[in-house]
Amino acid sequence: MRTLKSNRPLACITMGYPAGIGPEVISETLASPRIRGLANFLIIGAEFVFRRALRLTGSRLSYRIIRCDNDIDFSTGKVLFFDLSSMPDKNFSFGKVSPAYGKASIAYINKAVSLIQAGRADLLITGPIHKHAAELSGFKYSGHTEYLAHLTKTKKYAMMLSSAPLNVILVTTHIPIKDVSSKLRSKDIVDKLSLGYYHLKRYYGTSKPRIAVCGLNPHAGEAGLIGNEEKRIIAPAVKLAKAKGLNVEGPLAADGLFYDLLKGSYDAVLCMYHDQGLVALKMLGRNKSVNITLGLPFIRTSPGHGTALEIAGQGQADPGSMKQAIIEAVKVYTPKNV
Repeated sequence: MRTLKSNRPLACITMGYPAGIGPEVISETLASPRIRGLANFLIIGAEFVFRRALRLTGSRLSYRIIRCDNDIDFSTGKVLFFDLSSMPDKNFSFGKVSPAYGKASIAYINKAVSLIQAGRADLLITGPIHKHAAELSGFKYSGHTEYLAHLTKTKKYAMMLSSAPLNVILVTTHIPIKDVSSKLRSKDIVDKLSLGYYHLKRYYGTSKPRIAVCGLNPHAGEAGLIGNEEKRIIAPAVKLAKAKGLNVEGPLAADGLFYDLLKGSYDAVLCMYHDQGLVALKMLGRNKSVNITLGLPFIRTSPGHGTALEIAGQGQADPGSMKQAIIEAVKVYTPKNV
């Protein structure tokens, strides 16, 4: 049974891909007394890598190493580090693509989810994984979002990225552009709208969230002249969502919509594919964007960036997005007895 020093939530932070910037941004983030005061923190990863990250960033962080679930004890108030070192220290290198590192990053996720499911942790913040390295190790999922849905047997889920004042919800996530049209379903669009609406209402305090729905094609199809997905799939979904009482509008042309979103005309936008929404969001809030998985039985956030292998191990990574991911997770966390 876990022991806590306070009633603060217990936050699991997975280190992500060991050779990426995850260890560095976590070390810098938790070196901040302000951030550490938000929760009781349990980092899951390879401790020898984290030690190197602390030296790289010059961060000062006192933590206690544990290696089994029963050692989770926050009565001292220290950050805990669950050491799952399964890689050789000798040949480790930042910036390297390795199946062994990819496998390790997935092991961190598995451990974090098992702790939350066992009631030993409350919420999850994930460091970025390297999808190709994970695939080389046998990982069959396109990303964190899909894998977490699998582990928790969640059927209805959505990826939302947030960087105030923009909130972007995605219908499809990590799939090729050529496959987007064939993957769109009216039911899925309604489900994503419902998840976004519920999240904005419950956690952001928006009484009646306004969600704009992007068209797929230029000019939202131009009444069928430039594609018919809007007429066949998206418009019927918007109609169904309105019938359920959701405050939604669309399909709207994406090229002008984000200006209206930025000016506050909407609380969120539902986009049909990954880059349709994330180009605008990351242009405005690259180092403050947060990835939020909607629909899971627990809160999960992540920084909005990737592993950045090109700068990993150089002490140059910006921790801003990781800081925001922690702040966001704690902000929306609700104890189960409330």
